[in-house]
Amino acid sequence: MWRLKVIIFILYLVPTYQQFPRLCVTQQALRTKECCPVWEGDGSACGAGSGRGSCEDVKISEQPDGPQYPFSGLDDREKWPLVFYNRTCQCAGNFMGFNCGDCKFGYFGDNCNERRVSLRRNIFHLTRAERNRLISYLNLAKQTISREYVVATGTYREMENGSNPMFADVSVYDVFVWMHYYVSRNALLGGPGNVWRNVDFGHWAPAFPPWHRVYLLHWEHEIRKLTGDMTFSIPYWDWRDAQDCEVCTDELMGARSPQNPNLISPSSVFSSWKVLCSQAEEYSNRGVLCDARNEGPLRRNPGNHNQNIVERLPTSADVEFTLSLPNYDTGAMDRTANMSFRNTLEGFGDPQTGLGSSSRLGMHASLHVFMNGSMSSVQGSANDPIFMLHHAFVDSIYEQWLRRHKPSPSQYPESNAPIGHNGDYHMPPFIPLHRNKEYFISSKDLGYEYSYLLDANQRLAESMRPYLDELHDVWPLLILAVLCGGIVTVAIAIAILLAKHRFKAWPRRKSWKNFFALPEKQPLIWNNETEASHHNYQTTM
Repeated sequence: MWRLKVIIFILYLVPTYQQFPRLCVTQQALRTKECCPVWEGDGSACGAGSGRGSCEDVKISEQPDGPQYPFSGLDDREKWPLVFYNRTCQCAGNFMGFNCGDCKFGYFGDNCNERRVSLRRNIFHLTRAERNRLISYLNLAKQTISREYVVATGTYREMENGSNPMFADVSVYDVFVWMHYYVSRNALLGGPGNVWRNVDFGHWAPAFPPWHRVYLLHWEHEIRKLTGDMTFSIPYWDWRDAQDCEVCTDELMGARSPQNPNLISPSSVFSSWKVLCSQAEEYSNRGVLCDARNEGPLRRNPGNHNQNIVERLPTSADVEFTLSLPNYDTGAMDRTANMSFRNTLEGFGDPQTGLGSSSRLGMHASLHVFMNGSMSSVQGSANDPIFMLHHAFVDSIYEQWLRRHKPSPSQYPESNAPIGHNGDYHMPPFIPLHRNKEYFISSKDLGYEYSYLLDANQRLAESMRPYLDELHDVWPLLILAVLCGGIVTVAIAIAILLAKHRFKAWPRRKSWKNFFALPEKQPLIWNNETEASHHNYQTTM
């Protein structure tokens, strides 16, 4: 624990140049609408001096959006990121990042020329050391202020077009909580209660799988940078056929508190976590953005949810049916008419028919409802660390579908999808910029794989890892036991050999009785009465 505190303290002392890059939230950057920070490696904007990238105009797709959002120029996420910036770093080759200081997903090294595929494992196949690292890394991310990003607490209009920057420092973990809130929040039309609810730039439409894929990749990337552990990968929870929250133990994501079933057990580090951006209705009623303040403890009461909305957790059959649907997405935000893989995966299509007319939720959405707490609010769901395990498995189902159906890029809607979901739309609120259709590709092309999608022999080896790890912990004791057993066996063998040798040396007229017996002591007086008494004793006995 003291080492964790030292790391946190050091990180606080590092000079910050700080999803808004810290150097891009000054009055000058906001007024000029330019986000092209200096790369510290050579002191040039976007690392231009080293050929890593250059500062370029942002190119926006002119393809029309669907009719679900009938406004223009009211929401900061429209045509992202033009409201805030019209010039950003465009990185070359395998470089990536808001200043081209990082590597593209799947590449490592100072020059980003080392190709490596990471493996995302079943959380129950992690070794004890890996489980402990996971919990420590999560908690470190929750306790460490982000060096690179700040979050917006006001709209660009409220910032007076950049003259009055409104941003807040939050932890590395909470940057991602805010990002999930920001992409799914209601559109603020001006004034208390004046919001448009039928809008979401990361859910209910085609960009749901790609957006969350990029989200997890960035989350994984930030944990690696924070800890220096380039081998870290997000584990997944395979919830098929689960009867309860299997990861809700104090060794993993926290058990239920015995004092209050809606809270996390005091024995878990997550019991001390505070949430933010979880009061969606309050923000809408006030007509404001989340202000990134502490909103109380993390809450969870799995299984005590509304059974009329979610009857059970998804089964293997539900997943298999979802994977069988050949159509990726219709591009419509009408969830009742959208019979597609994406709609069913997200939970709005019936996992037996694919139709969206059911009043119940399934697949991805059913897990959120089942958790019955912080994770059950779309905007605040990322507060619960189970969110990461859950969405890693959802992403693995998306990956299976891509491999099975091998869709052409044209299957992803280029136009008339709900706002934010067209193929060439930049995903809010990511900086660096990512287009939706760029992540309509296999995870292998992005540098990661799922353990349960490996071949049979590799899967068997993966499932044996925790048991081999336990064996590794006890092998010194096993060796000691074997040595002790060997010593005892040798001692017995020597004793037998000595006994045989002694027997061979004993006169043949001697019996075994005499061999083992002590020398007889003859009575001083021997008579017939004594002899008779002796025989009577044996008879009695």
